[in-house]
Amino acid sequence: SFAYFTIKDRLPQILTRAIDTLHRHKNEFFEEHGEKGVEAEKRAISYLSKLRNELQTDKPVTPLEDELPDAALWNQYLDYQRNLSNGNGEPSWFQSPWLYVECYMYRRIHAALAHNPPIDNFDVFKEGKAQNFFESQEAVIALCTYFQELLKNIKDLDENQLQEELFKLLQVSLWGNKCDLSFSAGEDSSQKSSPLQSLENMIPYILVNDMEKLWSLLVNAKKRNTEKSDVRVDIILDNAGFELVSDLVLADFLLSSKLADEVHFHGKSIPWYVSDTTKRDFNWTIKQLQSANHMWMSRCGINWEGNLKKGAWVYHDHMFWTLPHDFSSMAEVAPDLYADLQKSNLLLFKGDLNYRKLTGDRKWEYTVPFHQALNRFHPAPLCSLRTLKSDTQVGLKPGQGEQIQASETEWMISGKYGVVQFDAAL
Repeated sequence: SFAYFTIKDRLPQILTRAIDTLHRHKNEFFEEHGEKGVEAEKRAISYLSKLRNELQTDKPVTPLEDELPDAALWNQYLDYQRNLSNGNGEPSWFQSPWLYVECYMYRRIHAALAHNPPIDNFDVFKEGKAQNFFESQEAVIALCTYFQELLKNIKDLDENQLQEELFKLLQVSLWGNKCDLSFSAGEDSSQKSSPLQSLENMIPYILVNDMEKLWSLLVNAKKRNTEKSDVRVDIILDNAGFELVSDLVLADFLLSSKLADEVHFHGKSIPWYVSDTTKRDFNWTIKQLQSANHMWMSRCGINWEGNLKKGAWVYHDHMFWTLPHDFSSMAEVAPDLYADLQKSNLLLFKGDLNYRKLTGDRKWEYTVPFHQALNRFHPAPLCSLRTLKSDTQVGLKPGQGEQIQASETEWMISGKYGVVQFDAAL
């Protein structure tokens, strides 16, 4: 299965890169922290090398031994996995659900650094994320330029034109999800060309296209809310780099077009899946745009800083997003987060990992309704914007999956296909 290939090949590569990154920063650690920094680097490398060996030799998954706030929840989850195996031995790297062991590896990478001050705040994936951003410069410039030109006459657009622009920016945000470093095991995955040119040609690759439903939801929320409270959209972020810029442009469009009054972003509280957005990445990206020597890029950065300052944009991170749990257990495991999401008019879930957690990462029949696969996770109307990079997909028409499978065996894992899949949460 694709899961087997991931655990056998991709995850050891990611660990090797993390070890290599620490090696390369040895001098920097020494300059900043002296011998203490070098000692910490050696301990972190030794921990990660041991982890790689455990993975490659299919050792049992061990409880976390750190004092971090989520450790107890992780260890409870390990007990839950043990109970699932009905006494068929301990959960191990190759004998456990893929989603669980993959999340577990990233949590252990975090532990390797968190245990080893003074380098405990070092993000082993930071360089790759920055590189992805810089290598996507052309696409970022094209998108910022397009958007700033659009803003000049956004007040004059009629409903049809607004809808057309929303659909364009939703698609840019959807295909931006191709830029994923955990998928390429950290190899270059930047967006080289302007994404706007090829949107028409990409429409046939959107297997479920519920953009119309999003439009009517936002327009109706606006009409209902003329008197009362603000319309709130939440974006549950995926990758930093170009994808994050495409999400920020979409968020700015929602505000500027008055389709939303506030946008809440949800990122990861620790480095995750190589290129996932943390608070540091979020702030760094806005700073990079602000200081860019390109007029429209810096205009975007300045406006976005302003959105944060005046509270029209709010950034959150919650440790639930980096637990191994499906979202169907959020109400129980993180009732505070679930209650917060219930305040939203629309939740946009970016990317493949969020899709796997929405649907419990099961090998569903393709035609199972999305609503059913969500397994009672319905805090608010929600939509998944996701390019397919793992073999879980629901909500297709009868025969649709089989038809593609006949000509493209890799269709579920290539990132070539996408979905804009909506659930009304009723």
